[in-house]
Amino acid sequence: MSRSAREYDESDVRVRPNRRGSRPRTKDRPKHEDAITARVVSVDRGRWRTVVAAGTPEERTVTAMRARELGRSPVVPGDLVALVGDTSGRDGSLARIVRILERTSFLRRSADDDDSTERPLVANVDLMVMVSAVADPEPRGGMIDRCLVASYVAGIDALLVLTKADLRSPEQFLHAYAPLGLEHVVTQREDSGEIIGLEEVRERLDGRVSVLIGHSGVGKSTLINALVPGTDRAIGVVNDVTGRGRHTSSSALAMQLPGAESSESSDSAEGTEGSEGAARSEGARGWVIDTPGVRSFGLGHVDPDELLDAFADLAALAESCPRGCTHLEDASDCALDALVAEGKAGSAGAARLVSYRRLAVTLRKNDPWAL
Repeated sequence: MSRSAREYDESDVRVRPNRRGSRPRTKDRPKHEDAITARVVSVDRGRWRTVVAAGTPEERTVTAMRARELGRSPVVPGDLVALVGDTSGRDGSLARIVRILERTSFLRRSADDDDSTERPLVANVDLMVMVSAVADPEPRGGMIDRCLVASYVAGIDALLVLTKADLRSPEQFLHAYAPLGLEHVVTQREDSGEIIGLEEVRERLDGRVSVLIGHSGVGKSTLINALVPGTDRAIGVVNDVTGRGRHTSSSALAMQLPGAESSESSDSAEGTEGSEGAARSEGARGWVIDTPGVRSFGLGHVDPDELLDAFADLAALAESCPRGCTHLEDASDCALDALVAEGKAGSAGAARLVSYRRLAVTLRKNDPWAL
């Protein structure tokens, strides 16, 4: 005879075990307070090469993987990250990147102007070095204009380095950029192999985190090999038919510039969360990041208003313009011309307005391949 419901007790209860475990999930994540700070120098197939305690006796190279909690957050050369796990740097060791420190800058591009998908390039740089040859291959102003837009939006200083000045005078090309007030250095290679102008480039890079960008064949790798002896970046030649360079560098690589000893103390690298801010000043001798030659530099991720915001003096005056004003020369109701003429933007206002309009036209052309 079956028992009634009143006769059941706890011994009759059967609990089916949870296939995912009986431990309840928590949203709390470990704080990794013992994490150490490192700078990412290269990325290769899911592995990040980093440098810990740069410029100190404890400096070492540590290979790391991305922790699951980072999700799809991009980790690029120049990033300062927090590492846990095996950070000894020994062969076969593998650490984990558990946190990306706040970036001071983030340089990115898109595949083309119709594609708003961002392609991150480098982080925490404060100087973009646009390398262009005066000849062989022919200089292309469109590339420089687009790099200037990206640097203005990212808040990064820009420097133009013209190479191969022994083949042609750079004066005509520089004349086109005179209204922009763009700083530049001209280099040329002597028969002896000496690069004239190299020391000036070195002075401009000293104590800064710089990124070199340019077409293939313009001499980026030659500059890198001279600035950082022993790097041995591959050097390519220019195609006689197309007049363009061939890709030799396949990935971005961050390198320390040789020079004075770093002012970073070992405590900043071996510390915890509180020392991460101190690590931002590490490597006083400077870093330089070499990037592969690019064939297109899309700006689909950049909004025209972002470019105007980079010109703070003009952005304040633009509030007097009618809604929908493009601020270009053909905008009949644009108030910028009159206000700049009155000196509202300062003594350099006219030159800055010319610079803004030129870059704004570049942003609106929608032709990233016209480089």
